[in-house]
Amino acid sequence: MANDLLTRYRQRGASALSDAEVVAAVCFAQPQPQQVAKAVLALAEAGSLAKYVQQHARLALVMELCTRVMAEALQTGPALGNPSDTGTYLTARLRHLPYEVFAVVFLDTRHRVIAFEEMFRGTLDGASVFPREVVRAALKHNAGAVIFAHAHPSGVAEPSAADRAITRELTEALRLVGVRVLDHLVIGAGAPTSMAARGLM
Repeated sequence: MANDLLTRYRQRGASALSDAEVVAAVCFAQPQPQQVAKAVLALAEAGSLAKYVQQHARLALVMELCTRVMAEALQTGPALGNPSDTGTYLTARLRHLPYEVFAVVFLDTRHRVIAFEEMFRGTLDGASVFPREVVRAALKHNAGAVIFAHAHPSGVAEPSAADRAITRELTEALRLVGVRVLDHLVIGAGAPTSMAARGLM
């Protein structure tokens, strides 16, 4: 069974494996059919792959490892040119979280990544964002520009009135210290929503 999974992965890529097969391959060195069957049941019980990952430290650490690899690629790669450049990384970093979070990607004047910070955490209802803390962090990193990211645990990647209001407030505060706000991505169940692309900022 293990060899079969590995062969399919090598020949056809990860998309050739089901969620349960990937879980079994990560959790067991030599996954057997009964372990894949158990994974199928466990995933159904959890309700989704994301919820199952949240419940298992080993899988959560695998996800953390993946996001760190992507972060490294962002920090050593070329300048960010459009929302899709950061959307995949921010989705992987934030989508699985059970609470609302407001994060910032700090960029230099050429839009190369300096740092990523999860700045404010909230509940399912919202996160309190303090402009002075964002300004302080931007100055600490000597950032020339920033990209905001806000996770909606509800799964709806639609910018709320509160999202639009805090974006305007932060944009004005950062403008006073010479830092540009390039975008605010809302992370939900599907593709991230770019407020800049929507003309909301």
